[in-house]
Amino acid sequence: MDWPFILASTVKIIVFSFMMILPLVALCTWAERRVSAAIQDRVGPNRVGPFGLLQPVADGVKFLLKEDFTPSHVRKTYYWMAPALVMVPSLLTCAVLPFGSRLFGEKMVIADLDVGPLFVFAIASLTVYGIVLAGWASNSKYPFLGGVRSTSQMISYEICLGLSIVPLIMIFGEFNLGRIVQYQAENGWSVLPLWGEGLSVKGLLLAIPVFISFIIFTTSMFAETNRLPFDLPECETELVAGYHTEYSSMKFALFFLGEYAAMIIGSGLAVTLFLGGWSLPFGWLTPESADAEVPFWHGLVHIGVFFAKVIGFILFFIWIRWSLPRFRYDQLMRLGWVFFFEIALANVILTALILMFVK
Repeated sequence: MDWPFILASTVKIIVFSFMMILPLVALCTWAERRVSAAIQDRVGPNRVGPFGLLQPVADGVKFLLKEDFTPSHVRKTYYWMAPALVMVPSLLTCAVLPFGSRLFGEKMVIADLDVGPLFVFAIASLTVYGIVLAGWASNSKYPFLGGVRSTSQMISYEICLGLSIVPLIMIFGEFNLGRIVQYQAENGWSVLPLWGEGLSVKGLLLAIPVFISFIIFTTSMFAETNRLPFDLPECETELVAGYHTEYSSMKFALFFLGEYAAMIIGSGLAVTLFLGGWSLPFGWLTPESADAEVPFWHGLVHIGVFFAKVIGFILFFIWIRWSLPRFRYDQLMRLGWVFFFEIALANVILTALILMFVK
C-alpha cells in the first residue's frame, strides 16, 4: 500500500476541502450580504465581529440550535436524503481542480485525473437528484413545482455547459486540468491570449470561439447553480422558498451550503479553463513543465492567485444577483434551447474550421 500517497492525499483533502472551501462558503454568505447592502445603499451585517465577519459563525450556531423539525406528511427517508445529495457532489467535484502548481514536491490537486471536466460534470449532475427528491418528498405543491422546474432547468443547461467546453478541448487536445493550466501559463490564458503562442495568428483567431464559449459557460453556470436571474426553482415571490420550503435547521443549512459550494466549484472550473487557473499573467513564475519542481514561495503565490481569481468570480456572481431581475420561466428555457444550444453547436464547428485553416 502506497502510504506516502495516501497521507499526501489526506492532507490535501483536509486542507483544500475543509480548511479552504468550507471557510470560503462562510465568507461567501458574508460577502453576499455586504455586497447587496452596498448596492442597495444599506449597512449590512456589522454587529457580530469586526465588519460583521463573524456573522456566518452566528448563523451556523443558529442552525445547529434550531429544532430539527420533520413534518408528519413528508416521505421521511427521501426527505432526509435530499440535503446530503445536494451538498456532497459539490464537495466531491473540488477533487480534480488544480488549486496550485506544486508544494513540497506534491501537485496541488487532490486527484490528478485525465478526465477532469468529465468528472466534474458527471458528479455535479447528481445534484439535481437531491433537489428533485426534496421537492417530491416534501408532499407539498410549492416544493414539487420547484423540483420540477429544477429538473428541466438543470438538464437543459447541462447540455449547453458541456458543449461550451468542447472548443477548449479541441484546442488543448486533452482533459487533464493541470496540463491545461500549464499550457495557458506558457501561451496565454484562454480568454486573454496576450503572450506566447496566444499572440500567433492561430491564437488570435481561436480567441473568438473561446470568448463565445466563456459567455455560454458563465451564463449556464448561473442556471446550474440556481442563481439569479435563473433562480426559478426557489424564487420567493412565486414558490415561497421552492424545493426547500419544508426544511429547517441543519437540513436547510445543507441546501444553503450546497448552493454556495457549487458556486465556488463552478467559479474554480471557469478560472481553470478560461482564466489560467493558478498562473500569473505573461508567464511570471511559471514552472518549465507541469511536473517541474517550483520554489516554496512560488507554490504559495500560485495558490493565492488561484483563490484570488475564484473570489473575483464569486463577487461577479453576487453582483449579477443583485443587479438583474428574474427571468420568466419560458424566457429561461428559450434562452437555453433556442439560443445557447445552437450557438454552442455553431461554435464547435467554427473552432474546427479555424483549426483546419491554421494547421
